[in-house]
Amino acid sequence: MSSSVQARVLIVARDDALAGPLADGLDRLGWRTVTARGPYAAVAALADLQIEAAIVDLASGGPEVKDLPRRLKEACHPRRLPVLAIGEPDPSLEADGFDLTIAAPLHPAQAVLRLETLVRNAVAEEEFELRAETFAERGRMLEPAAPEPSPFRILAIGEPAPQFLALSNALTQKGAEVVGAFTAYTAFDYLHERPFDAVVLWAGDNSSEALSIAAGMRRNTRLFHTPALLYMRHESYITASEAYHRGISDVASPETPETETAGRVIELARSYRRQTALRKALERARTSGLMDSPTGLFTRDLFAAHLVRLAQASRVRNRPLSVCVLRVADRSDIADARRDGWLDKALPQIGSMIGRLVRVEDTAARLGHEVFALALPATRQSSGRAAGERIAAVIGCTAFEAGEGRSPFVVEFDIGVAEVSAPETAGKALEEAAARAQRVG
Repeated sequence: MSSSVQARVLIVARDDALAGPLADGLDRLGWRTVTARGPYAAVAALADLQIEAAIVDLASGGPEVKDLPRRLKEACHPRRLPVLAIGEPDPSLEADGFDLTIAAPLHPAQAVLRLETLVRNAVAEEEFELRAETFAERGRMLEPAAPEPSPFRILAIGEPAPQFLALSNALTQKGAEVVGAFTAYTAFDYLHERPFDAVVLWAGDNSSEALSIAAGMRRNTRLFHTPALLYMRHESYITASEAYHRGISDVASPETPETETAGRVIELARSYRRQTALRKALERARTSGLMDSPTGLFTRDLFAAHLVRLAQASRVRNRPLSVCVLRVADRSDIADARRDGWLDKALPQIGSMIGRLVRVEDTAARLGHEVFALALPATRQSSGRAAGERIAAVIGCTAFEAGEGRSPFVVEFDIGVAEVSAPETAGKALEEAAARAQRVG
């Protein structure tokens, strides 16, 4: 790896039997890797590089593997480091500090899906700590939300084939509550009626229906993050790589023992429940009494104070930080809606939509009457623009009422983005992003 390229993932393995193909695949997918052969080399790599996550090969890790997560996390402190294990799922591994365990072989596309979730969870945990400090200064306490202690809820979708029923029984034996749905229509009825921690899709003789269900989940904002395991035959026309790129979280076959596959589903459910608890904890800020009451977003002053804390933390944790400003664009139909008061009526809904569309770790604020801002931790400027454009695109698909006899109007945004280079330049970066949005308009 060229020294000019920043590694994102540390792989700890004593040989390349598993680590070599995984590293090559992650590199091609944009998650640059560095490999360490032992614990000392791994800790040294963390000191020199801006690593976002670590992957440990349990089979080749040696006797030090049990203590490795703790050592790696301590070396990165205060930056939170997710540590993923490749090997047989074992409940004791969570107590050792592994955030997730996945059975080998680990497909690179599968690894990327897990890494993205684990890294975002780590950043969200950091954000909760910072947000709690910001609110405590103003006499408000944010209580962390622990994951629900109830059994994991699994939705099993597909025809009642013997292999699929065996997997459902294995999940039940592991303490999960399994609900069966034989058709896509029944499945979505269940998904809309109650929450599930994971979904198992039986491909059987028709992989396309299972994949269409997964695609439908990824298009739904409430179901987007729910993990889905595809249980398919080896001779299926769809490859594992294609399945991962089409929204599947994991792939298994009936040739894999049901108990092993059930363990993988439980791992997915445990990770998702942790993510859900974290999101709920952060969303409690909306009921603190400090937010902009019409939209539920941070006020201008609260955002300014929190941005300074974010900037200080980004330097200590060696993570990037970007800010994005979204200003309602001054188009002809917007001018009419503004003049007649309909834009004012739509702005609370627009602000609320922005709050729902940001990632859990991002901070959204209302800077002015028609101006909104985002603080995006662990995000470079180019990715910050992509986040702003994604939010603008979704809101741009919404029609707002313009009065009787008039066509509804849509809202577009002028977007400005800047990266915070140092804590003392946080305010300047926000001004720069606002100026860029103004110039675009």
